[in-house]
Amino acid sequence: MKRSVLFVCIHNSARSQMAEAFLKALNKDLDVESAGIEPGRLNPLVVRVMQEIGIDISNNRAKSVQSFLDKGRSFDFVITVCDDVSAERCPVFPGKTKRLHWPFDDPSAIDGSEEEKLEKIRIIRDEIRSKVEDWVKQGFI
Repeated sequence: MKRSVLFVCIHNSARSQMAEAFLKALNKDLDVESAGIEPGRLNPLVVRVMQEIGIDISNNRAKSVQSFLDKGRSFDFVITVCDDVSAERCPVFPGKTKRLHWPFDDPSAIDGSEEEKLEKIRIIRDEIRSKVEDWVKQGFI
């Protein structure tokens, strides 16, 4: 059976989507999903910065954590990528789930011009990519 990972943030519009895409690109043998506590809409600036590095998430959609619970899904790892307070709102998944918390800045909270937002989102994207790559290299998954 495939090992499974769920990345969670508030809206499933940016951070968790990027983490999901990076882990899928690094390891095709995993079941990787992402979801939001309060699902929103995919952030178009996040789609752009991912396309800049050759990853297309434009067809992704925001999903609800609750929908996975309702289906009885379990995961080997549930990784929250939002701030500490929001991470505490993530529901507990049954089974032997290992919870990890990797806080990243929220792209939707960035102020400034479109170019300033893109610059900051690129930094967040690269931080997420680095964290996912390090985690894979350490052999946790």
